[in-house]
Amino acid sequence: MKNIFYLFISVFLIFVGCDKSLKGKDTTAQKDIGNNDSLMLFVKNIDFKSNSNTKIYAYSKLAFDYIYNSNKNDSLTRGVLLKIARTSQKIGKENLFLKANKLLLIQSIEKKDSINIGNSYFLSADNHFEKGTVDSAFFYFLKAEKYFLKKNDNEVLGTIYLKKSLIQLEINDLYGAEFSATESLKYLKLSKDVLGQYDAFTNLGIISNETENYDKAIHYHSKALEIAESYKDQNFYLKEISLNNLGNTYQNSKKYKDAINKFQNALSNNKLSIFKPSLYATLIDNIAYCKFKLNDTRDLPKLFFESLRIRDSLHQDSKVIFSKIHLSEYFHFKGDSLNSNKYAKEALFFSRETKSPLDILASLKQVSIVDTKNSSKHSNEYFKLSDSLQSAERNSKDRFARIQFETDEIIQQNTQLSEQNRDILNYFAIAIVFGGFLFFARFQRLKARELALKQTQQQANEEIYRLIISHQNQLEEGRDLEKKRISKELHDGVLGRLFGLRLNLDGLNNFDDEETKQQRLEYLNELKVIEQDLREISHELSRENLVLINNFVAIINNLLEQQSKINKAKINTLISDKIDWEKVSNTIKINLYRILQESLQNINKHAEASKINVIFNKDPKGNLIFSVEDDGKGYNTNGKKTKGIGMNNIVDRVHQCQGKIDIKSQIGKGTKIIITFPLENETINM
Repeated sequence: MKNIFYLFISVFLIFVGCDKSLKGKDTTAQKDIGNNDSLMLFVKNIDFKSNSNTKIYAYSKLAFDYIYNSNKNDSLTRGVLLKIARTSQKIGKENLFLKANKLLLIQSIEKKDSINIGNSYFLSADNHFEKGTVDSAFFYFLKAEKYFLKKNDNEVLGTIYLKKSLIQLEINDLYGAEFSATESLKYLKLSKDVLGQYDAFTNLGIISNETENYDKAIHYHSKALEIAESYKDQNFYLKEISLNNLGNTYQNSKKYKDAINKFQNALSNNKLSIFKPSLYATLIDNIAYCKFKLNDTRDLPKLFFESLRIRDSLHQDSKVIFSKIHLSEYFHFKGDSLNSNKYAKEALFFSRETKSPLDILASLKQVSIVDTKNSSKHSNEYFKLSDSLQSAERNSKDRFARIQFETDEIIQQNTQLSEQNRDILNYFAIAIVFGGFLFFARFQRLKARELALKQTQQQANEEIYRLIISHQNQLEEGRDLEKKRISKELHDGVLGRLFGLRLNLDGLNNFDDEETKQQRLEYLNELKVIEQDLREISHELSRENLVLINNFVAIINNLLEQQSKINKAKINTLISDKIDWEKVSNTIKINLYRILQESLQNINKHAEASKINVIFNKDPKGNLIFSVEDDGKGYNTNGKKTKGIGMNNIVDRVHQCQGKIDIKSQIGKGTKIIITFPLENETINM
């Protein structure tokens, strides 16, 4: 079971105050203003020890208004703005935080105050991190990192790299996450941040576990455990969390007895069930699952049900789903198909309600195992969702790579622009002394350098694009290998067992009862049909990409022919002979096929159409135009829910191929999807 975020510790003191309007009320702050209209008076009262959150907010707002209206910009005002930003963020006043931090950045840039520029970027990054907007958080962490490296601030750098690691772990960039966590550990040791070191070791253990380097994972989690055992404040339950993480590592490496030992050691803390019920339920479920893997059914399924009860009471949706999956696995092992199907289907239903792709994927996998009648259907949905998640994961990694590249590029450009500005000023002074001719010559040289810089940047962009395409092709090759492996398993495993079953049924024909013989023959014919169906599935998996690439028009016609058999709607097809399919990339062919397949499925499910038009054409500018149109029910494109998983998949595939999509639909007037792909160029010709 893959779960990127284990029980991870983040130690934050959150003070939330009541936001009450000051208008029309004779507050203490307003009284003080009458006595002494001084910025330092406001600052003095921004104090958590002597004032409530309401007063602190009032004085913070007054201090900000004073600075804003005074138009002062010195080290004092910037220091006060930093305090206002930190305080308002701490008490949850988002609006004041944004205003104060924005003004701090503007004033710091104006005065070239690099320390407070870094502070402002760090506050923005931390704010986005807490809200879960990880792409913006990553962007600002990168910008802040450059300033704090110059300042050699070990404490802040340790926090930046640690949170960068968490973001990279979330998008499954494991190698990037490992590098950032290692860097964070280096700075956290220098700043003697014990809790930060605990988080860094734990994060490194999780990363090593995900990459199946279990020895390293045990090493890092053991380091975290050492810190937890020596930490004075035991109310965070760091020791129990580290023991659970160690147990997870042993469980993943199939050392179930060692895993149970770690889980039970954590449960020796009697306070867990009261003060940390979530962790308590996790430990119970982990012990139950390890015992199940060891065929030790004592206390089972009692432990599974106890964990499910606690998780359900805590409304932990994702963990409830995995409890039900574990129960389904247990009952399947016991031969109780009724309960096995029940809990697997409940997990699938609940995961669809919560709309968590990873939970849906895990539920589909279990349902495909226990629901033998619909196994093929669930397996197809599983592979389709898995493809979609892999595509989303690739896009996330590419997006964060672009953020890092563009951030470095912007910083480099700013440095170069600063240098150029200094040169211009120097040469301008020289030009005044030596005349306009020298100034003009220098100006021409600067233009030449600027052109050379642009050319270098263009070459760098082209190289990055080539590397991205190469990486995508490698991922596609890996996917093909996985399909071939599944094909081999279907062919060599399932077919062998079916053949053996058919031989056994042949032996039953020795009976003289004619009715029995007839029944056995029917079974044999049915088994032959199943055998042939599985063989066709096996062959289709192996040759899917080859057929799509080398015989594209034929496979499109075959897909449309299948559509005509399952839907009464009349299909009109136009495939222009102007299109040279040899020049169309394999990636576009595969995505075209999948988009058409998804579009037809949407029509079958929702449209109730009587006519379908499918057109492949080439416009005068050399672009490939593909459209699917139906005269069905249509839908409101301005509605809140206009895109399901299928339509999102279509949009993702279009963007993956640098294409453009236009969706037109009205209720009662059908739907038309128009997609434009580049043919011989990398981008669409306009």
